[in-house]
Amino acid sequence: MQQLIDSTREPSSPFHSSHSPHTTDATVYPTPTPPSEPESKKRKLDSGDAVNGASSSNATASNDAHHAKHPGHMLSNKHNVAIHEQLKQECETLAELCDKVKLWINLSMPKIEDGDNFGVQIQEDVLSELHRSQESAYNLRDAARQDYLTRAKICSKIMKYPHLEDYTLALQEHDAKQLYVARQNLYDLRSIYAILTDILHKNIDKIRTPKGNNATSMY
Repeated sequence: MQQLIDSTREPSSPFHSSHSPHTTDATVYPTPTPPSEPESKKRKLDSGDAVNGASSSNATASNDAHHAKHPGHMLSNKHNVAIHEQLKQECETLAELCDKVKLWINLSMPKIEDGDNFGVQIQEDVLSELHRSQESAYNLRDAARQDYLTRAKICSKIMKYPHLEDYTLALQEHDAKQLYVARQNLYDLRSIYAILTDILHKNIDKIRTPKGNNATSMY
C-alpha cells in the first residue's frame, strides 16, 4: 500500500493529477446506426403476434436510442474507470483481511463465565474496530457508483444543452476531482491499515490468551 501511495507522486502513475486534463471527453457523438436487418426478418417481425398489446417490433423500437428525447452518445472517462477498478480491488482486499482476523479472534474467545473478563473485553473492542474498518472499506468501494451517477447527470445536461459551456467545464472539474479523491482514498486505506496494525500489535497477548494463564477456562 505504501509503495502504491509513493508511486502516485510520479507522473507515470495513473493517480497523478497530470492525467486529468487529457482524460475527459465532453463530445456528444451521434447515435450509432444499428445494422439493417434482412427483409425477410423484417416481414416476420411485422407479422408477429402482439405481446402485451404491442408487436415485438414495436417493443424493440421503444428501447432504441433513436427514439430518445435527446439522442446522442457520450464516452465514459476510461482513465477514471481503471482507477476505480484498482481502488475496488484494494478495498475488497482490506475487507477480506478483516474477515479473516475477525474469525481468528472469535475462535480465540473463551467460554462465557464470571471473573477475569478484561481480555475478552479487549477482544470485543478489537472486533468493533475491525467492523468499523470493514464498513469504511465498503463505503470507499462505493465511490465508483457515486461517481458514475453524478457524471451521468452532468452528461445528460451536456446532451440537453450542448451550447452551454459551463456544463462541459463542470464535467472536466468533476473528473479532476475524482482523480484527487482517488488519491485521498488511498491515504484513507493506509490509515485504516496503520490503525488496525497498531491495535493488534499492542494487544496481541490479550487477543491470543484473554484469560492469561487460565488455560483451563478456554475451549
